Amino acid sequence: MIKKFFLVAGHPALDLVNTLDWRFRKEGAEELLKSYQDLLRFTEQSKLLTARRLPPSDDALENCRQLREALAEIFYARPSAAARRTLERYAKEARLRQTLSWKQSPPKWEWPATERDPALPLWALALSASDLMTSDAMNRVRACGNPECRWLFLDNSKNHTRRWCDMKLCGNRMKARRFKAQRKA
Repeated sequence: MIKKFFLVAGHPALDLVNTLDWRFRKEGAEELLKSYQDLLRFTEQSKLLTARRLPPSDDALENCRQLREALAEIFYARPSAAARRTLERYAKEARLRQTLSWKQSPPKWEWPATERDPALPLWALALSASDLMTSDAMNRVRACGNPECRWLFLDNSKNHTRRWCDMKLCGNRMKARRFKAQRKA
């Protein structure tokens, strides 16, 4: 059975950062992008790419993890020059590989149907991240209130008060913990 990614962030770039699960847990993080096939499944499930036959590439997977860590630094803290350069480099590479499609109005940047470079998932994620970085949505990026989880998400709630990556996961967990602590007191 193929495991699906739990996409709760509201944006592929944030879901990418969340693929290093439990990043802040004392026992250590859990890598969810264990193989290039996982990376392909992630970009397909995120609707960034449709199914394509791409040759597996450990380099593309490692570069994607590098992008993920640069994005984590950008979203969780003040980004270093190195993190900004990483995002910029991959986004520029990506844009060079796209073509402007005139099939619809207005025209749209697309990946040529013949594109088979194993870096395609990396490029799609880099462009998605750069789009988020340059949008007003950046003001709504939040981290889960569970100190061990801290998954990122876009707060699209009415009052912009969302606290949890997902209410069914961390929200219920943290509420139960608080309730238990109050009962003991």
